[in-house]
Amino acid sequence: MRQFVASCAAALCVLAGTPIHAQGPQAAPPAYPGKPVKVVVAYAAGQGTDIATRYIADLMAKDLGQAFVIDNRPGAGGNLGTEIAALAPPDGYTLTMGTNATHVLNQFLYAKVPFDAEKDFEPIGLVGTFPMVVAVNSGVPFASAAGLLEAVKRKPGSADIAMPSTTARLVVELLKERTGVALFGVPYKGSGNAMTDVLGGQLPVIVDTPTALRPHLAAGKVKAIGVTSAQPSGLVPGARPVAEQGIEGFEVIAWNALYAPKGTPPAVVAALNAALNKALARPETRQKLLELGFEPAGGTPAQLAEFARAERRKWGPLIQAAGIRAD
Repeated sequence: MRQFVASCAAALCVLAGTPIHAQGPQAAPPAYPGKPVKVVVAYAAGQGTDIATRYIADLMAKDLGQAFVIDNRPGAGGNLGTEIAALAPPDGYTLTMGTNATHVLNQFLYAKVPFDAEKDFEPIGLVGTFPMVVAVNSGVPFASAAGLLEAVKRKPGSADIAMPSTTARLVVELLKERTGVALFGVPYKGSGNAMTDVLGGQLPVIVDTPTALRPHLAAGKVKAIGVTSAQPSGLVPGARPVAEQGIEGFEVIAWNALYAPKGTPPAVVAALNAALNKALARPETRQKLLELGFEPAGGTPAQLAEFARAERRKWGPLIQAAGIRAD
């Protein structure tokens, strides 16, 4: 009887012109999107990633004709929200704004991560990047990152560095690895306390984001002596890349990228990628993202996939060798 019922079901599918598929990527819906799209942000509302996501999502919503709803799910360094997105149905109606933390660093920093950043997601496109900034108290004589390194070579321990984030620590570790200079970094829970100590003279150097440093740079309280992007950044005008100061190829950037759950139909991914690139191509988008502390990016899903793989190859061994762990 079971075989008879299965045969009848198969025959009906053939008569209806509907093939039988094994489990796998869902077929593209006839008109996407046909309802609002949720974008999971694994960080609190009001943070840089959240603000940038809301801006980009609004532009994509206007282009695609459906609302994009932001769902903030902070916790566990971004792992909580990212896991929620990974487990969502792969139908194009749940996306996530990934970061270099959620989709590269966390798998090396945490003993256990409840998702596979590569296997559980479909890349859509790189949204924006930003370098870290090496800055010093305005009363410090260093005029460049190269000058800082030379000073520490001559007198170890003379220029301890405030590190208010994991990415800042990675900058310090990579500088140590590439130069052999005995730099000493002091970890902080956030930018506020770190900057208080730098302004107060307890530490002369800080590595932080352009957004966190911007008001202090504008006020002349600190000065940028290097940026960690390979090229000069419009986010920190006038600051030379560390790579141009005797450490060829040095690069550390943080980034945001749009992802969908694994198995999302290729047609849906293509539609989202097109809408994202269209939004990023607008001159006003570039200006807004620069104000928010991001360099606009863009590109194809394949380019994002390869970029993330290269980031894992770069940072995995360094994090493991340095013994860096999440708190």
